[in-house]
Amino acid sequence: MAEYYDPENYPKQWNYLQTGTIIDDYMIERELAHGGFSSVYLARQLQDQVQVAIKEYLPRKLAHRTWNNQVVANSEESKRLFAHGRSLFVEEAKVLATLKHPNIVDVISFFQANATVYLVMTYDYGITLDKLIQHKQINLSDQWFVSVFGSLLNGLHTIHEQKFLHLDIKPANLLIRPGNDTLLLDFGAIQAFPLATEKAKAHILTKGFSPIEQYAAKGILAPYSDIYAVGASMRACLDFNPPPQAPERVDNNDFLPAQKAYAGQFSPRLLEIIDWSMAISANDRPQSVAELQAALAEVV
Repeated sequence: MAEYYDPENYPKQWNYLQTGTIIDDYMIERELAHGGFSSVYLARQLQDQVQVAIKEYLPRKLAHRTWNNQVVANSEESKRLFAHGRSLFVEEAKVLATLKHPNIVDVISFFQANATVYLVMTYDYGITLDKLIQHKQINLSDQWFVSVFGSLLNGLHTIHEQKFLHLDIKPANLLIRPGNDTLLLDFGAIQAFPLATEKAKAHILTKGFSPIEQYAAKGILAPYSDIYAVGASMRACLDFNPPPQAPERVDNNDFLPAQKAYAGQFSPRLLEIIDWSMAISANDRPQSVAELQAALAEVV
């Protein structure tokens, strides 16, 4: 008989690995973050006591954790999707293992346990940009934008050089470390490029940060797609809110350009760069990270 999964009566503590849980060679200390597809934990290596971050694949719409920490599909219908997502999670780990840069999260290893997959990463101290925005803890200045997003672009340049697109850049995936040095997180939507007209797999969409071509079934994705998300993340810092979704901005003049909304408060060149990066049409944006980096260097 198939197991019956009732989310209403599901023990909340089973959603996450509990403090003290041992998996492979690591002991879980606490949860750091969670989303619809995974959770991230602070853990410690049992042998040398080094702290690491561990990302667990657990798409809660498709699977759940049992009392003994096994991750199982919610139904027969979700088994195939769960298995497919698990294989993509492994591919993410393999790709990240090749992307070595100070501004890209560093994957140490990955392993399978509890019928799912775990990604082991170095643990970095900082706070994600979405939390800084939420609590309005940013002392905004031209130099702050150049430092935070300049360091992000350094990592993004390496990703594009290796012929990959991140496709989920947003404040929640930007860890701001001491010195306003940015670490790019969460590569669950990564894809190789150039892509065929028919996209290879479904994409994660984040309201306010995904470009319009990411919504379209036949949208052509390229470096300018990540650049839109960079611009939208910059704009979110000004507004302390996510921008409107890209499709909602088509033929809608209610969303003022940064050059108008914040004239006189920041460098005109910085505001121009934000609007340029957020252009609805892909052809109207910077076409490469190098082009955007050169523009940002003109701000200060």
